[in-house]
Amino acid sequence: MILQGVRAIVTGGNQGFGYAVAERFVAEGARVFLCARDGDRLQAAATRLQEKAPGLDAVRSERADVSVPREVATVVERALAAFGGLDVLVCNAGIYGPKGPIEDVDWDEWVRALNVNLCGAVLCCRAVLPHFRAQRSGKIILLSGGGATKPLPFLSAYAASKAALVRFGETLAEEVKDAGIDVNAVAPGALNTRLLEEVLEAGPDRVGRAFYEQSRVQKAKGGTPLETGAALCAFLASSQSDGITGRLVSAVWDPWRDLPERRDELAASDIYTLRRIVPEDRGKDWSRSQ
Repeated sequence: MILQGVRAIVTGGNQGFGYAVAERFVAEGARVFLCARDGDRLQAAATRLQEKAPGLDAVRSERADVSVPREVATVVERALAAFGGLDVLVCNAGIYGPKGPIEDVDWDEWVRALNVNLCGAVLCCRAVLPHFRAQRSGKIILLSGGGATKPLPFLSAYAASKAALVRFGETLAEEVKDAGIDVNAVAPGALNTRLLEEVLEAGPDRVGRAFYEQSRVQKAKGGTPLETGAALCAFLASSQSDGITGRLVSAVWDPWRDLPERRDELAASDIYTLRRIVPEDRGKDWSRSQ
């Protein structure tokens, strides 16, 4: 078990991918503190997870909205009190936000999506960082999503927030590198979760015909197994990934299990980061003649 004795917070851990991550963490020996907005579903999820670790005080939970600073502070305080410390933060809580052309969507809903997806993750990081800095170790895992590395028409709040979250992760990784804290973002793949159901319920007029059809096919084929991304999160939460930081890693497309062997090479490059593409990167010479 690669997470024996590890103490983690998983936001949005009452269902879908967050629950899958928490489940994998518990299976790997970790103690997990869950938070989510739906208290009833959260308690049910915590109970199910605890049943998977009989005899151990492995799971605690607290209802919280990650966009509310005082609620985030409470989660971290209670996790520290329950477990005697913290080693890992997984920022998974997220929403799609409004669907449709930017000029038509509700502005408050648009801002709400950024508050949850981006500001909520930043608040969680701010809350755990003093403890991580004091112990000179810690792992922060941010959940990326569709739109972080390519346009996502008609879901602009989600796309903007996820792209910003990846760049925040890169920036934070540089800030805390000397404190022994690793910060990475995860692209878990095309998941069949409640977000997919939201797209299908919204229909092609609101999310665009292309994305709707893509989502319909994804549902029919089953999507990426939740366990694929959960396994990557467990790796990034473990000592196996020590020194790997400031990256956006795809659970599906990247050979992440081999990254420890490429640690130095990775650190000296901009591989798995958000960067501007110039003509030379695509074999073109657009320089002006002298």
